[in-house]
Amino acid sequence: MDINRYSPSYGINAKHFIRISDFDTEQLFEILYAIKAMKAKFIAHEDTRILKNTTIALLFGDTSLRTRSALEIGVRQLGAVCVNLPYSEKDMRAGENIKDIVNVISRYGVGALVTRGISGKELDEFCSVSTIPIINSTNESSIPLQTVGDLFTIWEKRGKLEGLKLAYVGKGDANSKSLILGAIKCGMDVAIATPNEFALKRDMLNSIRQFGNILATDNPVEAVRDADIVYTDSYNYHSAITDHEKEILEPYRVDTSLMSVAKHGAYFMHSLPARRGVEVTAEIIDGKNSLVLDQGENKLHAIKAVLALLVK
Repeated sequence: MDINRYSPSYGINAKHFIRISDFDTEQLFEILYAIKAMKAKFIAHEDTRILKNTTIALLFGDTSLRTRSALEIGVRQLGAVCVNLPYSEKDMRAGENIKDIVNVISRYGVGALVTRGISGKELDEFCSVSTIPIINSTNESSIPLQTVGDLFTIWEKRGKLEGLKLAYVGKGDANSKSLILGAIKCGMDVAIATPNEFALKRDMLNSIRQFGNILATDNPVEAVRDADIVYTDSYNYHSAITDHEKEILEPYRVDTSLMSVAKHGAYFMHSLPARRGVEVTAEIIDGKNSLVLDQGENKLHAIKAVLALLVK
């Protein structure tokens, strides 16, 4: 389906935003058009305070910089207020009940709960009892906000999604799973190159293949050849990469040699934070075809779009 021939209604039939697999192509298009509208209003300095007198709660189980910043700024630009809820595994082990947590905060007038680092199992429990929207920014299995922001960035820069080739190289992780599924649902061709030690599970790849073409290989040159977009990600976000991991992943570092087999003018993408010289060289991530700053900016508009679509 061609996104440029799609007529959006600017609404989605969904209560929560947990994982990309929960959304079909049309729903993803609705989100991307909402991001486009939010960014256009931002550029034109139009008033977007559509969530006045609303409180958005954040429940973060791990550290964050860009996501937290974009959330707090985006919530403010929507006219709402942001409240950080304390979270610790000690509280959960001490008997905190998920049902009690979400039911109590909904009585405080909270319009939505945005989480980070909360497991998929816990989130499903939250959603099963919550009367307010639950939005997963990041966890061990899915990074849906990053994905819709990245898909919008590609659409914005290339003018289309259908028929483009996305090559993902490095570790098979939550970001790669979300991104390649979203890309395929939007009509893109996908190639993913990972070392065997960090490959995505075969059953997961097979489930993604029902939506379109995907090449899975351990050869980064094979994956990147003729790609329109080359994407990699941080190997270890919360911990230092080991010497053994560096050795395994060195052939997957994105440099001028690897980019040379992509299409002329191919874009480079990375969700940040990036370790220059590890997963990508400085000349690539800081070069003219790098979209990392656009990705960072569009995370703000993606967050606002999802909140606008879900919070009633």
